[in-house]
Amino acid sequence: MKIKSIGFPRMNKEESEKRDFVPLLFRLLQLNQDIEILMEEDYGIGMGFGINDYLLVNDRIRILPRREVFNADMIVVLRTPEEDELKWMKPGSVLFSMLHYDTRESRNNLLQELSLIPFSMDGIEDDWDRRMVVNYGGTSYSGVDAAFTQLKKKTKDFDIPAIRPLYAGILGFGSVGLEAAKALKHYSDSFFLNNKSKTPGMIINLYPRSITENPGLLKEELKKMDILVDASRRRDPSQYIVKNCWLENMPTHGVILDLSADPYNTDISPIQVKGIEGIPTGTLDQLVFEPNDPAYDGIPEGVDTTHRRTVVSCNAWPGVDPIGCMTLYSKQLIYFLRELISKDPQKLSIHSDDPYERALVRASLPYFLENHKKS
Repeated sequence: MKIKSIGFPRMNKEESEKRDFVPLLFRLLQLNQDIEILMEEDYGIGMGFGINDYLLVNDRIRILPRREVFNADMIVVLRTPEEDELKWMKPGSVLFSMLHYDTRESRNNLLQELSLIPFSMDGIEDDWDRRMVVNYGGTSYSGVDAAFTQLKKKTKDFDIPAIRPLYAGILGFGSVGLEAAKALKHYSDSFFLNNKSKTPGMIINLYPRSITENPGLLKEELKKMDILVDASRRRDPSQYIVKNCWLENMPTHGVILDLSADPYNTDISPIQVKGIEGIPTGTLDQLVFEPNDPAYDGIPEGVDTTHRRTVVSCNAWPGVDPIGCMTLYSKQLIYFLRELISKDPQKLSIHSDDPYERALVRASLPYFLENHKKS
């Protein structure tokens, strides 16, 4: 199959989601003169761009209503379209998006039923298992900034902890967790180094599985934890890392920062849950949830929500800085778009001499399903 057209629909998500790809990406695509670009009306408007900003850098763009954009041979959009919109796509067409295969079993099944060819941006990895399309800083720094803001409100400028240091605990030793530790260090230094607060600063701990899988130790750690960060990537999303009953040990002014933002999914059995039991999942429209927030009523039945703390969560943390985020993604993605344009997406090989081709294979759904079964 040869890709002759690429569709760029807007992200039809919550009101605060403004991210579309910046003109830079389309200027770089101009090098491929035989590719027609189908762009939805008002593309980029949320970030202050007008259609002319795109037409000036690429003269092969056609502006169309949303549904017609999905007629393209390949759809490129950061967050996955709704299920009804996926059904607008032609069988055999390519979907290039953040598909999060490991926590979207129902959607994986739909993609196969529709005979689509998906490549997940978050699944593009090099030969050393490092993600190649990613914004770790945008995730961790945005989340930590919001959590720090809430903690300051809860602790009256940190005077409640008084002479003891504050504590932050991070679940997850991956890149998101390590970036979260750097962000916490940055915010701690910026506040405490030249501040007259009685609190001496913040101690930041990262917890390996040997601790998180030891309930006795973890419950003791929770007693002093002012910020609890979930930056985990679980092998089994049906299992909790922190059970709700353990949160009783956490200080009442404590803040839970949900960076993984895994969704609940009751369409599978056992159901998919979050790493920390009983917390809601935020969006760009609502990042902060107080213990009495109505969002708790939407948590699936059977999930314990008895013990609650202020939760800071978002399913799209990099979207807090839309232009910075999409500029970075545009620079990262152009190499893979060119790869998909120049080759048959169905014939990519993991044994290729081309590292970008191998990375795309790892981002395909068949590759994920085959390797997921083995793990």
